[in-house]
Amino acid sequence: MKMRLASALILNSGFRIRRGIYSGVTKTLLCRRNACSRTERGWLKPVGFDTGVTAYNSLTKQKEPLILSQEKIATWYSCGPTVYDHAHLGHACSYVRFDILQRILSRLFGINVIHVMVITDIDDKIIQRSLEENISPIILARMHEEEFKKDMLALRVLPPVVYMRVTENIPQIIAFIERIIGNGHAYVTSQGNVYFNTQSVSHRYGKLVNLGESAGEQDSYILGVQDKVNSRDFALWKASKPFEPHWESPWGQGRPGWHIECSTIASSVFGHQLDIHSGGIDLAFPHHENEIAQSEAYHHCEQWGNYFLHSGHLHLKGSVEKMSKSLKNYVTIKDFLASYTANEFRLFCLLTKYRSAIDYSDASMNEAQSTLSTISAFFHNARAYMQGHMHCQPIEEGLLWERLSNTQTSVHKMLADDFDTPKAMDAIMSLIYLGNCQLQPATKVDGPRSPAVFGAMLSYVMEMMSVFGVDLLDKTEVQDSSGVLNNVVEELVHFRSEVRKFALSVEDQAPQESQTGNKNQKRHQQPDRLHLPLLKACDALRNNLAPLGVHIKDRGTNSTWEITRKAEMRKK
Repeated sequence: MKMRLASALILNSGFRIRRGIYSGVTKTLLCRRNACSRTERGWLKPVGFDTGVTAYNSLTKQKEPLILSQEKIATWYSCGPTVYDHAHLGHACSYVRFDILQRILSRLFGINVIHVMVITDIDDKIIQRSLEENISPIILARMHEEEFKKDMLALRVLPPVVYMRVTENIPQIIAFIERIIGNGHAYVTSQGNVYFNTQSVSHRYGKLVNLGESAGEQDSYILGVQDKVNSRDFALWKASKPFEPHWESPWGQGRPGWHIECSTIASSVFGHQLDIHSGGIDLAFPHHENEIAQSEAYHHCEQWGNYFLHSGHLHLKGSVEKMSKSLKNYVTIKDFLASYTANEFRLFCLLTKYRSAIDYSDASMNEAQSTLSTISAFFHNARAYMQGHMHCQPIEEGLLWERLSNTQTSVHKMLADDFDTPKAMDAIMSLIYLGNCQLQPATKVDGPRSPAVFGAMLSYVMEMMSVFGVDLLDKTEVQDSSGVLNNVVEELVHFRSEVRKFALSVEDQAPQESQTGNKNQKRHQQPDRLHLPLLKACDALRNNLAPLGVHIKDRGTNSTWEITRKAEMRKK
């Protein structure tokens, strides 16, 4: 029975790490022939186009120059979601971080990133969840695939050039396994399972992790089936069980193992060599380790993937455990976006290195919000100054031009150094702080104005935020904009009426008071008394508009205003 499932939920660093020991095996084919001619685990520096970027390579545990096989083209494969449940913030963190890296390569260094992502739409967890919910695994997978894609769109994660579903590549997977068997690196058991023989590449197995004497992978699907040769061997094909999706194969009815899907699909698109492979750090073993072994066994190559990039875990503040479904310590993306914006989450990710663990808490999100608010305030103030709505003392224009040039140079170097976004953000924020220090309102202004330098600063900051995927012009974060404008008009008309009535009354009394001076104390106090309603009206207008997302800022004798997201929308 052939079945096609669907694809996609969000999985940032993988849902599965399984370890265990199996022994006692019936084998039909076993060979120790090496997949590669090399007899060590060393990394081969690629020959090709040097991007000028260095990246931390998990294969060498250090920064390496990023060299691509083709000039200005990066082939990039990433492990996508296993679509059995809602995506959570831990998954989102990994996807957003790698989205930022891809944007930097593309926008700043002119690299055409060809990104392919797999959707795991047949898996133990999908089958188990479909049984629990009494729903077809096809429908379950399709539902979560669509939810995943919507979540990524909401987070402004650029989609890959193509999503590849496992169930749409079964014939290719079977052919891939057959070749590995033919090359002497896998065996078929009497029960219809096919395993990769890790001993056949033992001198090269463990490129990403130091395995030592650790046990191998425990396959939850074959628990209790003692048919492995070695505890580290892993399933390429799983014999079918009753009432589960299965496909016909030379070894009987069954379905693919976990790791084989990625090797097959990546190879079907990119061939025997891949520039960049990415995923969460917990995918390094066993998933990526096994991908490397079976891919190099299939291609008879010395090095299949040149760079493996891994993102750090997302932790709840104070917890050593990563955010995960199994620990029930997760926040879904949908719930998160009900309280915060995509821009705020990107700032949250930008403020830490992509390969570092990151703590999620109210404090860390407040820092991201504060950073974004500082940027927005600078844009507001600088534009007001350029438009002549804000008057300041003479600007130190030369200092600002010099700082802008230095910032552009240093940010480029920082991002070329393993995509160091925290340092880059520090440099950009220092430029903004300097600009804000110059934009101090003044009631009396002497000397020339310097709007051009602020225009250049705004242009640069906006461009860099766009590179990072932060959209400072995004109006979708302004809630109910038409309703806001209606309320603004109503309030402003009312305020104008109050001011006009008061101004007319003061105008009538002002000449008399200037003539009588201190002779009439009662009339001398009248203007102060009459000013009170004006001040109250101004305060009331400002306070009433703030909850609607309209913020008025008094700057000496002038005032400016802006529309932002409603304050109450930031809190649950």
